[in-house]
Amino acid sequence: MPLESKTYLELMFELTREAAGVALRYFSKSEPSLKNDTSVVTKADKMISRLAQKKLAFLLKTKEHILIDEEDPQVGTWLDQGNFKKAKYIWAIDPLDGSRNYANGMPNFGLSIGVLKNLKPWLGVVYFPVLNELLYCDGKNSYVVQNPFTKKQKKRIIKRADAKIDSAAIFLCHDQFFKTFSWDYQDCRVMIQACAAIDLCWSALGRACGCMIRCSLWDFAGSWPMARSAGLRLRNFSTGRIIKRVDAGLFLKEKTPWKLNDFLILCSDKNYPALKKRITRI
Repeated sequence: MPLESKTYLELMFELTREAAGVALRYFSKSEPSLKNDTSVVTKADKMISRLAQKKLAFLLKTKEHILIDEEDPQVGTWLDQGNFKKAKYIWAIDPLDGSRNYANGMPNFGLSIGVLKNLKPWLGVVYFPVLNELLYCDGKNSYVVQNPFTKKQKKRIIKRADAKIDSAAIFLCHDQFFKTFSWDYQDCRVMIQACAAIDLCWSALGRACGCMIRCSLWDFAGSWPMARSAGLRLRNFSTGRIIKRVDAGLFLKEKTPWKLNDFLILCSDKNYPALKKRITRI
């Protein structure tokens, strides 16, 4: 592994381990509140955000690195193609993906850190602390780890995922999916986890045949590299265009900056036509 990626990955693991400690410590006393866009924020979200800012401060002093952090009040100011071109590395962090789940005592939430290199997905670490499962990409290969950060941890490489679409299959979708689309229930069923990191990671592990997202960069940057390792592609649902890199045009700038301006579908090349037939825009 190149020294550059190894060093950054070690930093990501260190941050993830400490952030998980915060998340678990306040899981039963999350002190949730609503932001202006009605999304949920908790005490742990804010504490992990501050932790990330502190851990990455030495990198952010250079012009090569920028941090896109959901809980940064100034995060919208970075949404500019000029900023993208100047930075070799874009760190995108979601302190708690699935904050609403977390605030309601549900285990389906995760901590997500992604590093884009030259605007392309590169390194990723996503940890689901209550589920005791961590996925990561070292820039070349991706792995899933059970019981991470313990002596009982078990690691295996993530191989190509091409889940069969049949009556036993599951397609994971965004929590606003049915405001825009209808689903053909001829066989495969849909499931909503309200956590983009789960949607992408479980698709990468073959637990789902794909997913539909319309979230923010920090929601999918960490799990995108693992999905790519599994042979899955992110496509614009409306046009079918494969998303290989980020650019400012992918995101809204007003009211909810960094939110995708259209739905993206993640799946294998083989499953894309079949899933496309099952989804109808209302």
